[in-house]
Amino acid sequence: MKNYILSIDQGTTGTTALIIEAKTFTLINKVNIEHPQIYPTPGQVEHNLNDIWSSVKKSITAVLLKSNITSSEIKSIGITNQRETTCAYDNDGSPLANAIVWQDRRTSSFCKEHNSEYQKLKKLTGLPLDPYFSATKMNWLLRNNSRVKDAAENKNLKLSTIDTFLLFKMTNGKSFYTEPSNASRTLLMDLDSCHWNTSLLNFFDIKKEFLPEIKDSFTSFGITEGLDFLPDGIPITCILGDQQAALFGQAGFNKGDLKCTYGTGAFILLNTGVDKVYSDHGLLTTVAFKLGNNTCYALEGSCYIAGAAVQWLRDNLNIIKNSHDIEDLASLVKDMTEMEHLLFMPFFTGIGSPYWNAEAKGAILGLTRDTANKHLARACLDGMALSINDSITAIVSDSGQEVTQIKVDGGASQNDLLMKIQASFSNKTIIRPKVIETTGYGVALGSLVGLGEIGLSDLTKFWMEDKRFDPASEPYYQSKKAQWQDYFKKLYL
Repeated sequence: MKNYILSIDQGTTGTTALIIEAKTFTLINKVNIEHPQIYPTPGQVEHNLNDIWSSVKKSITAVLLKSNITSSEIKSIGITNQRETTCAYDNDGSPLANAIVWQDRRTSSFCKEHNSEYQKLKKLTGLPLDPYFSATKMNWLLRNNSRVKDAAENKNLKLSTIDTFLLFKMTNGKSFYTEPSNASRTLLMDLDSCHWNTSLLNFFDIKKEFLPEIKDSFTSFGITEGLDFLPDGIPITCILGDQQAALFGQAGFNKGDLKCTYGTGAFILLNTGVDKVYSDHGLLTTVAFKLGNNTCYALEGSCYIAGAAVQWLRDNLNIIKNSHDIEDLASLVKDMTEMEHLLFMPFFTGIGSPYWNAEAKGAILGLTRDTANKHLARACLDGMALSINDSITAIVSDSGQEVTQIKVDGGASQNDLLMKIQASFSNKTIIRPKVIETTGYGVALGSLVGLGEIGLSDLTKFWMEDKRFDPASEPYYQSKKAQWQDYFKKLYL
């Protein structure tokens, strides 16, 4: 019996494979396999595509073994992925270059030089011209990488985001597709038509023939073929970018639904339904998903650094052994007057929404001889929450909707102290679900939609609340927020 769904969540630091029971939607098991981060020079971040593919294979093999099921019991597959990360490979699926990761800032000068010219095209994409997005990275590869240039001249080049690369590999090169939640992050897709736009292709000097075809988010993307870790013939029926998959996994199918995912970065999405809401405060207008003739849109705030700031404390300062240790360390701060002047600005790779400062750098302000590891840990959590709050404030302002609660997910949402801090800075009730792996969970739900076995209205019954965090009324939060705004204007605006 084919009773299980395989969900592949290919993220920034690793790949998580999840096994989900298809009838009750119970999460059976998950396995995460990390892959290396490559930093050629400051501001540049890359991934080896062979490392990514290896992590996919290992995570799937391990989760099947851990779950004590055979691959023949898999009903369908859903794929979700880090979105703007850009791949170049040949017609056989062999990498031509390292993937350029969404955090990479190497195209900053291109964006500065062409920003005024781009403004007339901005409404087509709903995005600012920023190194974050894929087209700037594709343009860089075509201009600077000899192997990519040669492949383009010989019509042996494929350019895509990670979802398409995985699909291509899993189908033995038969399927070269993407879908709108990923394509809308490239700067090359028209939001209205959900097709590649000629004016945008010309602006970035990218040929349409190098790009995948855009299909619906829930459909038949092909079947597995030629793999040594899965049998032939398993249908791949849903692809969603990671943040849209998380919104889907949070049962965010309706206009007004809001979620924040805490991963390497933090991403806040508000479902705006069939309406494309253009931001006055630096937010992104993007596609949440497309089902048949219906396109659902979202407003997004993007913070490049969230969990990565905790990793920095762990790996660079060595003040914690494991990332989850930060909660206990930060909780040692009992007297908040000790935090009066300390600010942690987590901008290691520039600032995303709502300010879009690609040149911004991180900072720790207000250090004294009394500053201890516990204070740095608490300041780190404060800085993450304050940065995220800037996007939440902008989303509420742009949408015109009253927002009283935010659904959260992702690894760092397990940190109760961080959730209390976020609730207090944002003055919103934070709601955490029982399944925090909503990215992988969401694309598994979508996989059944792609099979035609369930509709959107059937999905809300699978979402269950775990815990709520209400705002605290301590004056510390208001004074710290005012301090943040004051120093932020001086340093970054």
